[in-house]
Amino acid sequence: MKKGRHADASAQERGSVAHGRVRSGTPRCPPRAPHTIAAMNAFSTAPGASPHAPQTLPEPDAPARAISDALTKRIRARIAASPEGRIGFDDFMRMALYEPELGYYAGDAHKFGRYDHDGSDFITAPELSPLFAQACAQQVAEVLRQSAPALLEFGAGSGRLAADLLNALGDACASYAIVELSASLRARQRALIEREAPAHAHKVQWLDALPARFDGGVIGNEVLDAMPVRLIERVDGAWVERCVAEADGRFVWTRRALDAAALAVLAECIPEAHALPNGYVTEWPVEAAAFAATVARMLGRGGALFIDYGFPAAEFYHPHRAAGTLMCHVRHRAHDDPFWHPGLQDITAHVDFSSIAHAAVDAGAEFAGYTTQARFLMNCGIVELLGQAGAPGSLPYAQATSAMLKLLAESEMGELFKVIGFARGLDTPWLGFARGDKGHTL
Repeated sequence: MKKGRHADASAQERGSVAHGRVRSGTPRCPPRAPHTIAAMNAFSTAPGASPHAPQTLPEPDAPARAISDALTKRIRARIAASPEGRIGFDDFMRMALYEPELGYYAGDAHKFGRYDHDGSDFITAPELSPLFAQACAQQVAEVLRQSAPALLEFGAGSGRLAADLLNALGDACASYAIVELSASLRARQRALIEREAPAHAHKVQWLDALPARFDGGVIGNEVLDAMPVRLIERVDGAWVERCVAEADGRFVWTRRALDAAALAVLAECIPEAHALPNGYVTEWPVEAAAFAATVARMLGRGGALFIDYGFPAAEFYHPHRAAGTLMCHVRHRAHDDPFWHPGLQDITAHVDFSSIAHAAVDAGAEFAGYTTQARFLMNCGIVELLGQAGAPGSLPYAQATSAMLKLLAESEMGELFKVIGFARGLDTPWLGFARGDKGHTL
């Protein structure tokens, strides 16, 4: 791992606990044209209507629209209460995803599934195949043997990863904690774990907050990508922050200046920040880096493992990625309008893994490794685990093989998705990073 850059891990350390998920497995953020100033000023959304969202997006029903309208009123009130009459996009994203009772992850709507007709918005990697958790369990078991037989998961989603890990780990895991603030998701997780891992359900407890110290293993599948991000833009040779205001009943983009302290941090976080062109828009993942630092400080003796889609800083802030990576998801469709019916869609951004690594190391953790999901799962024996799915040539074997290929293929999830690990007090090199470690790119 390269030295010399660090993220602002002191700001907003609470982070936002998202819910681990993967989309269909294909790259979700194709390059987009840079936003012009005129386009930025025009990009707005009236509640319930979006001129920029694809016409194929489903129109929400009356109950869903009522939820979105209520959340829209709260966001408007937050904007009106601001001395500047605007809020940072990170505040907007936080409310859209996590506002109590109304935010996307706080509500009761079905989110995790395979098809749009089942009411879901995306599919998770653990739900593609139990092979995902079984392979991860090889690495987790190694961490638990060196620390304590306890596992903590952030953003457990439907509970599928927890159930599969519990079954795969068996007696190696004596307790399983889930940090989850949504009462609705807690209930769904509990029901799935009791149904799919009944012998281990008694090990599971739900936490409202992080413990001061934790010994054991920590895991999060697609947690980092749904943490609120600040949006920044290059204008007239300087960086400014993109904010959200209201005009004529619509949410609209506006800008505000960044102070000297923020600009100094940006200069360290973004390679060649001064050379990026005017009109360049990108995300500044302050909360994700702060979260990584908090997890690193929480670790007593143990290791943390995070799986997500993203890039090292040099790729994340590449000149050709001029519109950033922010994307929205509803009914297995992707689009780039975060103002479309707030509370009814997922909002995500790719992960800057360099900022995650540096924040964790700066907080006292030891860097364990960074690689592609494909390499990590193969290092952990996913191909060998395939043999447990059934006899070669059988339908279960064919289905498991198809799912495994989605997890590994470069054109699916294998290359876009990455795995990063950091630890405290562990001496043995990690199995998952034994071959193909790309830590030097960070």
